[in-house]
Amino acid sequence: MFRTGPKNLITDVAGLKVGNAEDARLKSGITAVLCETTAVASVQVLGGAPGTRETDLLEPHNTVEAVNAVVLSGGSAFGLDAASGVQAALREKGIGFEVGGHHIPIVPAAILFDLINGGDKDWGRYPPYRELGYAAVQAAAADFSLGSAGAGTGALVAGLKGGLGSASTALASGITLGALVAVNAVGSATIGSSRHFWAAPFEIGTEFGGLGLPAAQPEDATAIRLKIRQEMANTTIAVIATDAVLTKAAAKRLAISAHDGFARALWPAHTPMDGDLVFALATGASGIAPSPDQAIDLYAAAGATMARAIARGVFAATPAPSDLLPAWSRRHG
Repeated sequence: MFRTGPKNLITDVAGLKVGNAEDARLKSGITAVLCETTAVASVQVLGGAPGTRETDLLEPHNTVEAVNAVVLSGGSAFGLDAASGVQAALREKGIGFEVGGHHIPIVPAAILFDLINGGDKDWGRYPPYRELGYAAVQAAAADFSLGSAGAGTGALVAGLKGGLGSASTALASGITLGALVAVNAVGSATIGSSRHFWAAPFEIGTEFGGLGLPAAQPEDATAIRLKIRQEMANTTIAVIATDAVLTKAAAKRLAISAHDGFARALWPAHTPMDGDLVFALATGASGIAPSPDQAIDLYAAAGATMARAIARGVFAATPAPSDLLPAWSRRHG
């Protein structure tokens, strides 16, 4: 049996803080994961329409081993500016990869499409995401809001608002695992038109309502319910993190395993219209390098923890003026 960490947030992984910044008028925002010391990192992209920055350096065969932060942002390609704001704030603090006396913060980023969600996107010449990124660093802490916050502010899924979700798992080995996700999928997080979450088998306690699975399979359970039949108007982006000691290649495997949580919590997932992506971070704070048996538990828990985080993001979404879709609490609560 899995159990959560103390906060049931990604920040249960020692060495991480999270900052949110959002604009209610814009119906968009950003979420930054800050590493107190550099963390070994990698990435896996399985969606067909990703938007990214600095992901090539995360491949195991490339030189840079560790990062200072990762960014999840709304705003489609405009949101990639958020990483510049995070980078500026870290540089002011003297944080970054040192080259010839210069500190260069390493800040990979990914974006989701939330331009068509009822928010006012008339921002003038320059989009506001750089400033939101800077603000997110100032707000970074062990505690942070879920649901309609940060990168989940304007997120949508099929039939409902999406949101920012997080969850953690404490393993018997002493390793802790955490997930953070901005849920903006083309598909659905709930089973058919019911209030039950696809992720129900992995729920710990009542973290997303304690509803379990429906007593009978809804007739429309396997119907392909889509948010919007429009190219690149979606994407679920996430971070899976652990305090285990991992190589860059093992971090890549962790990101791959966490994508199983997408498949467990969303139907459909990894479509050509999604840019589904998972960053992996390993802080090494536990000092534990997993044995082969412990590694299997770690990778299995990665998928389960991500599935729970996805459901929590949708479950925690809150209504707001000019919403195009209802929050789960408004429709099913």
